[in-house]
Amino acid sequence: MSLKHFAQNHWPSVAIAVTAAVVACATLVMLWNMPPRSIVMATGPQGGTYYEVGERYRAALAEAGVEVRLMPTAGSVENLTLLRDPKSGVSVALMQGGIVSTGSARGLESLGTVFYEPCWWFRRSEVEDTGVASLRGRKISIGPENSGTRAIVLELLTRVGINGQNSELLSLPGRATAEKLLASEIDVAFMVASWESPVVQQLLADDHIVLSGYPRADAFIAFYPFLSKLVVPRGAADLLKDKPPSDVTLIASKASLVVRKDLHPAIQYLLLNVATKIHSSASIFNRANEFPAAEEVDIPLSSEALRFYKSGLPILQEYFPFWMAELMGKVIILFIPIFGVLYPMIHFLPRVYDWTMRSKVLRMYGELRLLEDETSRAQYNGSEDKREMSARLDRLEEQVNHLNVPVAYASMLYELRAHIELVREGLRKHADNVA
Repeated sequence: MSLKHFAQNHWPSVAIAVTAAVVACATLVMLWNMPPRSIVMATGPQGGTYYEVGERYRAALAEAGVEVRLMPTAGSVENLTLLRDPKSGVSVALMQGGIVSTGSARGLESLGTVFYEPCWWFRRSEVEDTGVASLRGRKISIGPENSGTRAIVLELLTRVGINGQNSELLSLPGRATAEKLLASEIDVAFMVASWESPVVQQLLADDHIVLSGYPRADAFIAFYPFLSKLVVPRGAADLLKDKPPSDVTLIASKASLVVRKDLHPAIQYLLLNVATKIHSSASIFNRANEFPAAEEVDIPLSSEALRFYKSGLPILQEYFPFWMAELMGKVIILFIPIFGVLYPMIHFLPRVYDWTMRSKVLRMYGELRLLEDETSRAQYNGSEDKREMSARLDRLEEQVNHLNVPVAYASMLYELRAHIELVREGLRKHADNVA
C-alpha cells in the first residue's frame, strides 16, 4: 500500500501522530527554554556589605528553588569585568554607581538601584579637621584595587588636588582599614559602604574616630550627577554619647543590581521580587519602599525591570510558586496556538475528508450517467456500437473495483456497482430488441 493510500485510509491516526509529534517538539523547546536552576552572583569581599547582601539573595532564591553561588570579589570594578566576560559564569552582580564608563556596559542591563552607599570619611581624632588641607601628607586608605571605593575616592581626591605625590594612598580592604585606623597606623580612611556595614558601625562607635563631612557636597554632585547628598543626623550613631555631635553631610552613590542581557527573563523577575523584599524597608537614609527604584545610573534598565516597576510581577508568579508559575506560563504559550490550529482542524477536516471520499464515487456516477444517456440516444438512432458501450461499462466497473475508500464508504461502491449492472442490463435489453 502506497503512502498516499495509507494516509487516505488512516487519516485520523496520521493526524493524531503528526499532532503528537508537533506537541513533543514544542515541549522539548519549552523545556530547553526553562530558567536555569542556578546562577552565579558576584558580590564583594567576604564580610563586606555586598557579600552580606548576596547571602540574603542566596537564602531568598533558595526558597524559590534557584541556587545562587556567590563569587567574592574586590568590588564593583571586578564585578563589571566578570559580568562582561561570558566565560566567567557570572550573570548578576551588585555594582556601585559611577564606575561604568561609556560603552563598557554593552551586554549588561540594570534591574534598578537597591540602596545608598555613602562615601564615609573617617579620621583619627588627633587629625585636625581643616577640610581638604588636612589630607595632605597623610596616610589615607582609599580601598583595594578593582573596588568601587577606590575608583570613586580617587576621582574625588583628584578633583581636590590630593594624589600619591602629596599623600600616601593605601589600597586596604574595609576590615584592614578599620584595624589600622583604630591602631593609629593610618590617619584617614575613605570607604563606600552602607550604614549597616559592621566596619562603619565599629568606626562610628569608637571615641577616637571622628566622622568628617563634605561641606562642598553640592559641588561634587554638580560634577558627578550619579552622586546624592545624605545627612547623618546628630546622635544617629549613639544618642547617649551624642555621636556625631552635629549633622554630618555625606555624598553617596547608589548600588545597582546588574545582570547580563542573556539572563532568563523569569530569573530577572525573581531577582526583582527578592530585591523588593530585601531593600524596601526604611533605613536611616531612605524611606520605606524607596528601593528598589527604576533608576538608570550607568546602565539601562532591562525591559523586564521596566514592566515590573510599572505593573509588578507576571500574574502567575503572584499566585503560584516560581517554578510552577513558569511551567504554567510555558504550557499556556505552547497550547494556545496548538488549540488554535487543532480546533478548526477537528471541526472542518471530517467534512473535508467526507467530501473528498464522496467526490471520488460521485465522479464515477457522472461517468455512468453519461454512458446511460448515450445508451438512451442509441435506442433512437441505432448508430451506437453496443460492444463499445459494454467495454466502457466494464472499464468503469474495473475502476470502481480498484477504488480505495475506507470501510465507512464501502456501501457507496456496492450501490455504484449495482447501478452499473442496471445500465448494463438496459444495454443488453436494447441489443436483444435490435436483434
